[in-house]
Amino acid sequence: MAYTHTNSKGVTYHLNSKLVTLRGGKEQTIYYFSKDDRPEACELPAGFVVNENPRNGFLTVKRA
Repeated sequence: MAYTHTNSKGVTYHLNSKLVTLRGGKEQTIYYFSKDDRPEACELPAGFVVNENPRNGFLTVKRA
């Protein structure tokens, strides 16, 4: 089951993850939100919290 979050404006977002390769060759997992359900959907990782921008309702994931 993927993690979903409804922001203060009432829009529901789904958390997704993707493994990317940085310029130095290091691999890192990035997390992003989308309005639709995608195959990259994931659970909220341990030690992370969802942060909402109060101005526009944009969601981000950051370490606790």
